[in-house]
Amino acid sequence: MAVTVRIPTPLRRVTSGLDKVDIECTTMSECIASLDRRFPGIKERLCDEKGELRHFVNIYLNGEDVRFLKGLQTETKAGDEVSIVPAVAGG
Repeated sequence: MAVTVRIPTPLRRVTSGLDKVDIECTTMSECIASLDRRFPGIKERLCDEKGELRHFVNIYLNGEDVRFLKGLQTETKAGDEVSIVPAVAGG
């Protein structure tokens, strides 16, 4: 069984319109790498040049912000749900 990744609308042009995909991975870093192999270019939209999450991208694992867990080293397991949420600016 895999991890389900929910894709936000702004990134669906990279995923050919898919709103969710199943990925085999054991960490968030592997999840992003697997996504990038399947959908080239998605990693550069999620991570900066140092490989860290961009400030305007939030990733949640089962509802928990990975920044408050172990970041991209957060472990994943079969059946987990990952949500990619772009930050929304406003006032």
